[in-house]
Amino acid sequence: MEFGRIQHIEKINYSLPVDALMTGQVLGWEAARKDPSPLRCYVGGTGWGQPNWIGKVYPRGTKPKDFLLQYARQFNSIELNALWYNLQPKPVIEKWASLVGPSFRFCPKISNTISHELQLVNADRDTELFIDHMQCFGGTLGPSFLQLAESFGPNRAVILEDYLRRLPRDFRLAVELRHEGWFGTAAVRATWELFRELGIGAVITDTPGRRDVLHMRLTAPFAFIRFVANRMHPTDFERIDEWADRLSAWVEKGLREVYFFVHDHEEIYVPELCRYAVQRFNEKCGAGLEPLQLLSEEPPAGLTLF
Repeated sequence: MEFGRIQHIEKINYSLPVDALMTGQVLGWEAARKDPSPLRCYVGGTGWGQPNWIGKVYPRGTKPKDFLLQYARQFNSIELNALWYNLQPKPVIEKWASLVGPSFRFCPKISNTISHELQLVNADRDTELFIDHMQCFGGTLGPSFLQLAESFGPNRAVILEDYLRRLPRDFRLAVELRHEGWFGTAAVRATWELFRELGIGAVITDTPGRRDVLHMRLTAPFAFIRFVANRMHPTDFERIDEWADRLSAWVEKGLREVYFFVHDHEEIYVPELCRYAVQRFNEKCGAGLEPLQLLSEEPPAGLTLF
């Protein structure tokens, strides 16, 4: 992920901000429900098509057609960015769903035709097509997410509201806002309230160069976190530790569903960081996740950590 990428990462204050007021309100309502179900925690990467993972996640000799099958043996979810570029035919999606277990979750990214080309205007037909295809995932479908362009600011809030209100109420969605104007001003409170009213999540992005998008605001009873790492720099592990503490606090207050997706600039060290996140979330949150069993710790030839 290039969004928020900077050169001098050592100058960044990586501390998580305090929770937004809305987070406490949403979690308070969840606590009042007294949901006895265990935490549903999902940790994964952004794609299974990683040849650099052969010998680490995928056994040597694994063919690309078998990457998803091997991926699902280690991870229980994926931030499915592939559909942002190209909506696949239904048989392809059905095949993907058949290769994973019932507890696996796909979190598809809504097509860039909708989010960036049309910018939500006159997008009903494309949206209906996308939602129709997503049903092919069956029970393996998690929340989809809509990433708005950095140029899509609060001056287009009415367009966003109109688009969101047109969606089927049973279509689970999280929205990633990127324009700086969405953060830190009272004028956009109506949009956050709209998310809460419709049960739409607000994606929390933890990336070095844009600390404003780390808004710590839950607008729905699930957390959708995009964590941008720095090639296993020591601060990556410190940041995951802090996330484990924060998620533990949210779980204590009633949160029952978490999606935590790890990004790295070349995606090479995502498995190691996911493994660490799984370990810490199990220890701090009682996530009950299966530990990742990597086949090798060696980086690909020619690569170093820093």
